Amino acid sequence: MTGPGYAALEEELRRRQQEERPRIIAAISEARSHGDLSENAEYHAAKESQSLNEGRIAELEDKLARAEVIDVSKLSGNTIKFGATVTLIDEDTEEEKAYQIVGESEADVKLGKVSITSPIARALISKKVGDTVEVNTPGGGKSYEITAIAFK
Repeated sequence: MTGPGYAALEEELRRRQQEERPRIIAAISEARSHGDLSENAEYHAAKESQSLNEGRIAELEDKLARAEVIDVSKLSGNTIKFGATVTLIDEDTEEEKAYQIVGESEADVKLGKVSITSPIARALISKKVGDTVEVNTPGGGKSYEITAIAFK
């Protein structure tokens, strides 16, 4: 994964451990003080929230422990690989798009970041400027021409 992706996961882990966990514990204590736990919806909701939060904390700790951080700014070359920001032109609409190929946990198409395992990233890997790629998307086949590759 990229450095910013790793930092975002670290920040989410910190927030869940230092902010969410104490808030949920306080909510459970508050709900307990209302008496009978078998019919206490607040208590059950807080316990479910705690379970979800602890599950996400465990998942984040595992991802961070196994992560291999790659400094994209130190990469170079004229073929597309992990970390590359690729500028494409849709051959049907002539619309220009730019995508950075990132790890699964940091992918966000709205921000122009696509997962290395996505169909478009798999089609782009090892290609060069000027190549045309065919991508099978859920909406049907798309054809793109690669106009630029950058590592930033």
